Amino acid sequence: MDWRIRFTALSLVWGFSFLLIKVGTHGYAPFQVAFGRLLFGTAVLAVAMAVRRERPPRPGRTWAHLFVAAFFLNALPFSLFAYAELTIPSTLAGVCNATSPLWGMALSVVALSEDRPTRRRVAGLGLGFIGVLTVLGAWQGFTGLDLTGTAMALLASLSYPIGWIYVRRTLAGTGTSVLTLTGSQLFVATAQLALVTALFTSVPARFPLLPTLAVIALGALGTGLAVLLQYGLVEEVGPTTAQMVTYFIPVIATAAGVALLGEKLSWNTPVGALVVFAGAALTQSRARGPAASRRIAGARPLSRN
Repeated sequence: MDWRIRFTALSLVWGFSFLLIKVGTHGYAPFQVAFGRLLFGTAVLAVAMAVRRERPPRPGRTWAHLFVAAFFLNALPFSLFAYAELTIPSTLAGVCNATSPLWGMALSVVALSEDRPTRRRVAGLGLGFIGVLTVLGAWQGFTGLDLTGTAMALLASLSYPIGWIYVRRTLAGTGTSVLTLTGSQLFVATAQLALVTALFTSVPARFPLLPTLAVIALGALGTGLAVLLQYGLVEEVGPTTAQMVTYFIPVIATAAGVALLGEKLSWNTPVGALVVFAGAALTQSRARGPAASRRIAGARPLSRN
């Protein structure tokens, strides 16, 4: 299948994830939604690993690093987005997700010595910050905005670059395939949330059809299949092109929320989102040359959901 078709499919799957989270929370507690998506996502990757005859890593140190990566890349953001969508629309959650490259740029300046800021990237960070304020309606004093839910969604988007910086420092260059690391990471995240879900929620009294189907689709498609699509795209066209899917996710999430859930959309949300996209694109731009080529070649794909 042509990579453009797979790129479009990945954009749609991840874009609809925020709608599926919202529907899932209509029947289940947020921790249960997050645990369900991890459970079904792990099942898909387990099948893929079995087909490719890939085995989980053996070193205990690798599993220790995967425990931390699973928390920041899966268990924490999945739970935060599920809790956030109890009080904020899926459209806003999708836009908050688009701030992840902005957080990543800011954090990489501190954590990655080889990733020095340029004027263009600093300008992108400032532009993105203005876009976030526009989305939130700062000039209105954030009137009508649930600050707790919005903060949770922004913290979820911050969790992704924290996790990837940790992965880049600890697991890059180990010789283990991305599929094996990701499948093992999802397994660890599933175990983490299994414990948390058992401690803080009770067994559902019933399993409503639509929320149940939403959670299954969220895991099997939005987590499992999406990782396989991204894995193939990175192999074929490289991480730089593959991560451009990030800029399509909030557009699809907004369209899905408005069209299918009837969520209201004020002018500042799409306008602010466009400003966020522009800022994020600037933060991802790099100078041309051998050094930039080496950095891009060594980059890891950014899994958003």
